[in-house]
Amino acid sequence: MGVNRDKVDLWKADIAKSVDFYNNWFMNFAPKAFRDTRVETTVHVEEALEQTENLTNIKPEILQLYPSVLPMLRMTTCPPIARDRLIGLAGISPNLVKNMEIQKRIPPKMEPPEVIRQLKMVGRIIEKLADPDIFVWKNRGDKGTKEEIHRASTIVADRLCGAVADPIIRNAQEQRQLSAMKAWLEVRGYRELKQGEAEDFLSMPNGTFSFRFNVPVTLNGEKQVNIPVDAVIMRKNSKEGDFPALFEAKSAGDFTNTNKRRKEEAVKIQQLRKTYGNKITFDLFLCGYFDSGYLGYEAAEGIDWVWEHRIDDMAHFGF
Repeated sequence: MGVNRDKVDLWKADIAKSVDFYNNWFMNFAPKAFRDTRVETTVHVEEALEQTENLTNIKPEILQLYPSVLPMLRMTTCPPIARDRLIGLAGISPNLVKNMEIQKRIPPKMEPPEVIRQLKMVGRIIEKLADPDIFVWKNRGDKGTKEEIHRASTIVADRLCGAVADPIIRNAQEQRQLSAMKAWLEVRGYRELKQGEAEDFLSMPNGTFSFRFNVPVTLNGEKQVNIPVDAVIMRKNSKEGDFPALFEAKSAGDFTNTNKRRKEEAVKIQQLRKTYGNKITFDLFLCGYFDSGYLGYEAAEGIDWVWEHRIDDMAHFGF
């Protein structure tokens, strides 16, 4: 018997309440999360401008020393340019750009002369396309005033945050969801697992929980990989050999993306069952836009869920 997956008659009302719950959070807290990230990003942009002498000295040696400034530099141009557009305009290696932006490094196997040549091309493109309405000192031939630099940094930070607005909101929502789950569990006598206290998720002491825990699964009968699980909870009354409860915290601000990604949980539960058998569970902690199509798909896979607006349903999972 399920907790919510078999209560089809309640789905419509729960969907409406969940949408209202998410929208209320978004209106009251999402702008602050975005602003806080923008303030932090502005500081990083100011540091990057300092490293490039306020875009007046984008030498290859500077880019080699500070490869992580590249995403910021792409937002300084008019118009801002995407990663692939920079690669095409400068005629440089995609591997160089991806290493600088993702790994924060210069490709270790790239020959030094070739690194310098390609970084020179990057510098030329950025300097040529730098937005004169933002970096007003470029046309004057100086390095700008303190006020001009801060204003320019804020604009670039806003561009950077706008490009990753959805992840910013999603991360803030996930942190809030896990905080709500933690508070609910602690009131009922559960405690967070200490670092190094358990060798793996199967050896967690009774009455403990952990967030963002890696659970190993075996693929194709031989290759082992880790599945990141948002919440792992070992019940107080667990017996030797019992599995902890596994929960994924999911939030969504529209119905479209949830239906695009609904297979992700199905793949995880299938991998877990193939590795540990049918007694292991993998359930969801939901907030936001999850319609009947999504819920029906997950229910068919044997996945149950707790709505955040009715968090006390956690008790029905044996906590």
